[in-house]
Amino acid sequence: MSDLLFRPVTELAELVRSGEISSRELVEESLGRIDEVDGEINAFTFTDPEAALAAADAVSSGDERPFAGVPIAIKDLGVAVAGWPLTNCSDLFADFTPDYDNHVARRLREAGFVFIGRTASPEFGIVPVTESRRFGPTRNPWDTSRTPGGSSGGSGAAVAAGMVPVAHASDGGGSIRIPASCCGLVGLKASRGRISRGPEFGDSFLATDGTLCRTVAEAAVTLDVLAGYEPGDATWAPPPSAPFAEAVGRDPGKLRIGFTSQQPMGADPHAESVRGAEEAAKLLESLGHEIVPIDYAWPADEIVATFMDMWAGMVSLGIAFAGTLGYEPSPEKVEPLSWDLFEKGLQLPSTKYLGSVTRLQQISRELIGWWSDIDVLLTPGLGQRPVPIGAINPQQEDDPFTALIPDSSDFTPYTAVWNVTGQPAISLPLFQGDDGLPTSIQLVGPPIGEELLLSLASQLEVERPWADRRPELVGGAV
Repeated sequence: MSDLLFRPVTELAELVRSGEISSRELVEESLGRIDEVDGEINAFTFTDPEAALAAADAVSSGDERPFAGVPIAIKDLGVAVAGWPLTNCSDLFADFTPDYDNHVARRLREAGFVFIGRTASPEFGIVPVTESRRFGPTRNPWDTSRTPGGSSGGSGAAVAAGMVPVAHASDGGGSIRIPASCCGLVGLKASRGRISRGPEFGDSFLATDGTLCRTVAEAAVTLDVLAGYEPGDATWAPPPSAPFAEAVGRDPGKLRIGFTSQQPMGADPHAESVRGAEEAAKLLESLGHEIVPIDYAWPADEIVATFMDMWAGMVSLGIAFAGTLGYEPSPEKVEPLSWDLFEKGLQLPSTKYLGSVTRLQQISRELIGWWSDIDVLLTPGLGQRPVPIGAINPQQEDDPFTALIPDSSDFTPYTAVWNVTGQPAISLPLFQGDDGLPTSIQLVGPPIGEELLLSLASQLEVERPWADRRPELVGGAV
C-alpha cells in the first residue's frame, strides 16, 4: 500500500477537489489497508464498504465541502450514525442500530467526510485500554503486545497504522489524549461546551468529542467542523475570535508555562514520562518562554472518590439506557467492572452525587486559579509506558474495581482532572523512547483557550516535527 493515507486531511481534500485523485481511490486505499493490517491490530468493530464506496462515488472534483471524499472512522461509543450498529462495545446493546446521525456525525458528514466504519473502545469507555469482551483486544501499531490506550484506542490504532487519515474520538477522562500519547498522534480535548453532545444530551460535565490525527493543523481544522452551538444545548462555549485553523502558526508570544510532573493520583510516574516533560520544558525555554515550577499538594483521595461518583453515574446511565431500548441489563451481558459501576450508580444517593459534583467544582476553581499566574500548563502525557495487553483487566470477577484504582490511575494520572475543570488540553508526541514507543507531553490551556493552545502546539511541532514517524507493522511495513 502507498503512504497516501498518512498525508494531512487538508491535502487529501485538495487532491480530490482538484481532480488529481478520486474519493473512490482514497476509500479503496483505506479499505485495502484495513484488510491488510486490521487482522493484527483489531481497530475496527464494523466496516461498511458498500456505503463508503457509494458515498465516494457521489463526490466529484470541484466539491467545495472542506473534506469532501476523505475517509474517516467513527468510534463505537455514544455517537449515533444512521443505519450503523452502535454497540458501545458491549454485548448488552446486541443489534442496536440508530436511524439518525447525532450532531457530531451530521457535522462530519456535512463537511464531506466519507464514513468507513466504527472503531473499538473498551466497554462503555470505562478504562484507558481497548480490550472489550465483545470484540477482543486492540493492539498498538508501535508494539502489538501493548495497548493503544483508551477509550478511543481503536481510533488511535487505525490512524497510527494508516487505515484512515483521521478518526473520530471522545474524551471523558483522557480518552482522546491517552491514545494520542500511546500511538504517537495529536489529541485535542476541547473546552467544555465547545462541541454539542446533542441531540441526546444537553451538555456533559466530563465528556466531549473530537478527533485523533497526526498534526496540530488537522486538530484545528476538524475542531472548526465540530465546534459550535446546536439549538437546545444546555450550555455552550463562546465562539473563537477567528477559525481555529488560523491559530496554527500564529506567534503565541512569550508565555509563562507552568510545569509539573507531580501526578494528581496514582503511583510515581515512569522515568521516560518525566524525561519527556522535562525535555519539553527545556525546548519551550529555548523558544523564549518562561517555565514556572508548580508544586501542589494534590487532594488525590478526594479527587478519586468524587470523580468515581460521577463515573459510576455516567456508566449507570448508559447501561440503564439499554433497558429503555428493550435490552435488559444483567451481569451476563456486561463485564464485571461495568456491572460493579452500574450497581454503585444505582445505590448512589442523589444528595451524595450532587455533593461530589459541587466538591469537584470547588477543586476546579482552585486549579483554574493557577492561570492567574501562568498561561499554559505542561505535564507528562502518561504515567507509564503503554501497558501490555491484559495489564488492566475490567473482566476479572474478583474485585474488578482494581482495573480502575489503582491500575488505570497509575497508567493515566494526568488527564482526567482537566475534564473536571473543563479546560482544553492537548497531547503531543514530541519524543520517542529508547523502547521505540512514542513519548508524549500534555499542554493544558486556560478556560476556552484552544486558540492559545493550538498556537503553542504548532510552534513546538515546527521545532520538533513528528508526523513522518511511522510504526513498523507485523504484516506490512509503512
